[in-house]
Amino acid sequence: MSLINTEVPAFSATAYHNGKFVPVTEQNFKGKWSVVVFYPADFTFVCPTELGDLADNYDEFKKLGVEVYGVSTDTHFTHKAWHDTSDTIAKVQYPLIGDPSHQLARFFQVLITEGEDTGLALRGTFVIDPSGKIKTIEVHDNGIGRDAKETLRRLKAAQYVAAHPGEVCPAKWEEGSATLTPSLDLVGKI
Repeated sequence: MSLINTEVPAFSATAYHNGKFVPVTEQNFKGKWSVVVFYPADFTFVCPTELGDLADNYDEFKKLGVEVYGVSTDTHFTHKAWHDTSDTIAKVQYPLIGDPSHQLARFFQVLITEGEDTGLALRGTFVIDPSGKIKTIEVHDNGIGRDAKETLRRLKAAQYVAAHPGEVCPAKWEEGSATLTPSLDLVGKI
């Protein structure tokens, strides 16, 4: 079953954020847009490039009223150690959630359960609306890094559709581009 339009269930976790350990629950995903980015593990290779890319674009997410959350199955203590030792991760100003119990990785269906990476998470990106419902999902193999600009584009499309009922965003839609209004008259004309 797809997770699209499902609500994030109750959970309790700890994140490393701005030099502190802070609690995070499903309530953090309510009242504003959120982007949750799963990655396999701290102290790895592709992961810091992705988290650094998100950090470089974090101000743009904030301008859109969005909080970003990085999540791995490491502990919040490991997140702090990585933050303290990596110049790239030191740029991260969004919360890094520890999920050593795998509660989040299981719910979001990104937990690896077989092979040498058992217990790690796949690369998964989830856009969550202010009601706590998942609106977009991107999950892929861990050898493929993501692009924060594409996440921003999909987020903006989700926000636009939410604010403009009856309109949809076509392929390659960018902010300010034309949208479509599905109707019987439009069938076969695109």
